[in-house]
Amino acid sequence: GSRGPLPPLLLVAALAACAVRASEITFELPDNAKQCFYEEIAQGTKCTLEFQVITGGHYDVDCRLEDPEGVVLYKEMKKQYDSFTFTASRNGTYKFCFSNEFSTFTHKTVYFDFQVGEDPPLFPSENRVTALTQMESACVSIHEALKSVIDYQTHFRLREAQGRSRAEDLNTRVAYWSIGEAIILLVVSIGQVFLLKSFFSDKRTTTTRVGS
Repeated sequence: GSRGPLPPLLLVAALAACAVRASEITFELPDNAKQCFYEEIAQGTKCTLEFQVITGGHYDVDCRLEDPEGVVLYKEMKKQYDSFTFTASRNGTYKFCFSNEFSTFTHKTVYFDFQVGEDPPLFPSENRVTALTQMESACVSIHEALKSVIDYQTHFRLREAQGRSRAEDLNTRVAYWSIGEAIILLVVSIGQVFLLKSFFSDKRTTTTRVGS
C-alpha cells in the first residue's frame, strides 16, 4: 500500500544523491581486445575515473582518456589500479578506453567507477551565513559517513574478489604441480622396477653360464 510522501529531509537527501552521475561497471576484457566507454560532459564539470583489474594475468591493463577533440588527458600502460581527476575543458563526448591488446592469451576482469560532477550541498541553504541547525548538522554528518561506508565496502569487495582469484589461481597451479610430481614418481618407480628386473635377470644368466 501507499506509505505517504517522504519526509522533507529524506526527500532533499534523495534529490542530492541523484544529482551526481556515476557509472560503476565490472566487465570482462578478453585478450587482444579493447573496450571503450563514452560520457557526455559539460564544460567545467569535475570528473573522477577510478579503475582496478580484479582478475587475469598480472592484473594490469592499459587505460586512455580523451576529450571531444581527441586530446589525451590520461594515459597509463599496464596499471593494476589508478585514479584520475580532471575538470572538463569543453562540452562534448569524452572517451575512455581499457586495452588488453598486449596480452595474447589472458583475459582480464576490470572494474571502473566514473563520477561526473560533485556532490551538491545536502540542503539548499547549506552555504548560508548562519549556522546549520542541530538536525541539519546531524544529517550532513550521516550523509558523509554513509558515502565513506559505501566507498570502503566497494574497495573491500574488490580486494576480496582479487584475493579469491589469486587463491584459485594458486590452487590450480598447486594441483597441476602435484599431478606432475605424481606422474614423475610413477615413471621413476616403474623405471626402477624394470631396471632391477633387468639387473637380476642379467645376474641370473651370468650365474647359470658360470655354473655350466
